[in-house]
Amino acid sequence: MTGGRRVVVVGGGISGLATAALLAGDGADVTLFEARDELGGRAGRWRKDGFVFDTGPSWYLMPEVFDHFFRLLGTSAAEQLDLVRLDPAYRVYFEGGEAPFDLPDENARDALVTLDPASAPRLDAYLASAEETYGLATDRFLYSTFASFRPLLGADTLRRLPRLARLLGEPLDRFIRRHSDDPRLQQILGYPAVFLGTSPAAAPSMYHLMSHLDVGQGVLYPRGGFGAVIDAIAALAERRGARLRTGRRVRRITVADGAATGVDVEIPGGGTEHVEADVVVSSADLDVTENRLLASAHRSHGATWWDRRDPGPGAVLALLGVRGELPELAHHTLFFARDWERGFDAIYGADKRIPDPASLYVCRPSATDDVAPEGHENLFVLVPVPADPGIGAGGVDGAGDPAVESTVDAAIHQIAGWAGIPDLRERVVVRRSIGPADFERDYGAWRGGALGPAHTLRQSAFLRGSNASSRVRGLLYAGATTVPGIGLPMCLISAELVVKRLRGDVSAGPLAEPL
Repeated sequence: MTGGRRVVVVGGGISGLATAALLAGDGADVTLFEARDELGGRAGRWRKDGFVFDTGPSWYLMPEVFDHFFRLLGTSAAEQLDLVRLDPAYRVYFEGGEAPFDLPDENARDALVTLDPASAPRLDAYLASAEETYGLATDRFLYSTFASFRPLLGADTLRRLPRLARLLGEPLDRFIRRHSDDPRLQQILGYPAVFLGTSPAAAPSMYHLMSHLDVGQGVLYPRGGFGAVIDAIAALAERRGARLRTGRRVRRITVADGAATGVDVEIPGGGTEHVEADVVVSSADLDVTENRLLASAHRSHGATWWDRRDPGPGAVLALLGVRGELPELAHHTLFFARDWERGFDAIYGADKRIPDPASLYVCRPSATDDVAPEGHENLFVLVPVPADPGIGAGGVDGAGDPAVESTVDAAIHQIAGWAGIPDLRERVVVRRSIGPADFERDYGAWRGGALGPAHTLRQSAFLRGSNASSRVRGLLYAGATTVPGIGLPMCLISAELVVKRLRGDVSAGPLAEPL
């Protein structure tokens, strides 16, 4: 157990808050420091003129991970959140298509088959494999610190090794093409690669397991937005005794005799104070932890290691308050360009540029929640772009840098044309843009990436990197830049992996839940 240890957590995003809650519940003396004035990190909120926007994550997937996390704290997701099932789970507009495709909450498989009836047997095999692979991943890999490989090599894993090797060696896009000949269905099965910070051509086909999430499990939404998830976890952390300090930037992780001894934290008004700790858990971006908070002698990775890393995509975000209703858009709406390979090449290829046209994502939470004034709609628009702070920063009412604002203009024009909303631009009454430079400045995102390092083969599972420093005892990591990876569920698991490290638990599965 971790009881009695003094723990400092760096960063108040979901992984930092989850770590603070679990460790405080385990008896540790926990203090969390967040540089910004609000908690949540990328999962933040912005309010203007009666609109309430989530500024980051908007998909509630892997509900069993949230359920397990809350049960570890003696409660449940049902008690903490007001969850709604979305129907349709999402809508898709295809470039040049006549009508959008809706994935229903029930009978999702049957709906997919209508896009490519001849593929029905192959699609069934694909979805069955996705479910099986997802189960294996959650049982054997996602909850592992990889401190020992012995627990991973159970009889079920060894029996599947030849198949796992094939799934790791074959790109996702090629695997999908073997299961459907229809470009629309191929795009629907391939788009979850974006959640992993990569493209279907670069993601191992192991990640076809993602299709079990939206097709097999459905999509939920927490009323109050994802800020409500942050509020719930923060309240649980404080209830267990964790001290959450906002507006307090950590300037340095201190080390003596090869062990973390605490942090130097800014004092309001100027100067710093030293806060002693037995354990430091940094949920900041790994680049920030290694290259800003640690002296060079204590860094686990050199310049060559960083040069070989893939930061994943950047993003231009638009938060739009719109007058009037927008029934043309579902809660989640995807816009897929016909030549989306060219779009991925623009983001990840040698000649990086902003895709045109882009494959967009639009969230309309006002379809489900009270997040806009009466008679108005709330839109969150995400345009994937290269991870490049040089694209610029955003602003309010069109005041962002030129490349960011022109990207937002193009996105509004595209949504208006593809979804049949010709007057969309004239109906925008609130507008804020966010660019890669904002991600770098506000969240310390490496190279301005929006999500975290891409889940390519070289950056997945134990190859992603350890959640414990190789140079400093008592320095652990949580968040999207360490294991198991990108996304809110992964960040919750990363907090649990910190607990497992401190307990010396090398098991492959999740922690036992209290009775």
